[in-house]
Amino acid sequence: MASDGCSKDELLEENRTDSGIESYRSIVKSEEPRDDLPADRGKFSITGTEERLDSAYGSSSITVESLSEIVKECTLSDEAVEEPTLTSELSEQENLLRTITDEGDTLLHLAIIHEETSFAQELIQLFPKEVLDIQNNLYQSPLHLATYLNLAAVVRGLMEKGASLELQDQDGNTALHVACQHGQTDCATEMTRDLPPSELVPVLETQNWRGLACLHLAALNRQHQIMKLLMKKEADLNVQEGTSGKTALHLAVELRDITSVKLLLSRGANVDAAMFNGCTPLHLAVGRQDAPIANLLCQSGADTMLRNMEDETALDLADGNDDILALFPFDDIQISGRSVVSVRY
Repeated sequence: MASDGCSKDELLEENRTDSGIESYRSIVKSEEPRDDLPADRGKFSITGTEERLDSAYGSSSITVESLSEIVKECTLSDEAVEEPTLTSELSEQENLLRTITDEGDTLLHLAIIHEETSFAQELIQLFPKEVLDIQNNLYQSPLHLATYLNLAAVVRGLMEKGASLELQDQDGNTALHVACQHGQTDCATEMTRDLPPSELVPVLETQNWRGLACLHLAALNRQHQIMKLLMKKEADLNVQEGTSGKTALHLAVELRDITSVKLLLSRGANVDAAMFNGCTPLHLAVGRQDAPIANLLCQSGADTMLRNMEDETALDLADGNDDILALFPFDDIQISGRSVVSVRY
């Protein structure tokens, strides 16, 4: 089923040498408790058992402690105008700026992982676009990491500098997929704000390795605000996921999410869209004995006579449920399998 395997715990492979967000999971265990940490930082579970040393290529190395020293040395001061500028300070550490750790993280990746927002913003302004799009060993770009951590200001800075929205991580997810899955509405808004349709539509149609587009992930995770945002950006409401051909409406029906069903139908989703096996949303609703959603689909004009590859209509799946049967016409007279007289019970 398309909804399987979409939980946060399955985002990254177990016991794999980590980078990006996984680096954060392991190294945070070695940090002393801090009162200034965001309250929700714990939402990323700590799975590592040893402190990670981010060893860079060459003579430089970056650790949890040294990153804070780098930030302290490189960050612009508002008070001391006589201090060297960020550019001149960093020019003395050119080898550090070119550093990539064994896990593929740049200094920008690490600044984002540690939620050093101001420092990350300065690096974004300094680095060329090519550096902003470097992917680590898990194929995560800085934009992926900023989205995972819901750093909307960093996302905005990356987008303004031209960071690519098309890059896919090891699960095939773009940063917009990540926002749709985790409900990062502010990040999704920043990513889609100024992109012309010619650039945004291909991203909206991109499927991850499970065959899911952004709208599918938003529907699967009941992210109604993001669904509205995607609809406003002209996402294809009838795009089929790659494994069984379900549309977002099929997924909403399976979840018994009547809010999503109403939203999709009100925006013009195809009520009779067929999966690869021919099942329509009405087949799924009736098969689940879900009378309220079946009624909503019928009121929206669902064709009760459509047959799936098993040659079954939705009525065939009613299984004697009176509430379901009451939704269907009494087919006393038929021509070519279709009712001429439609008298409801």
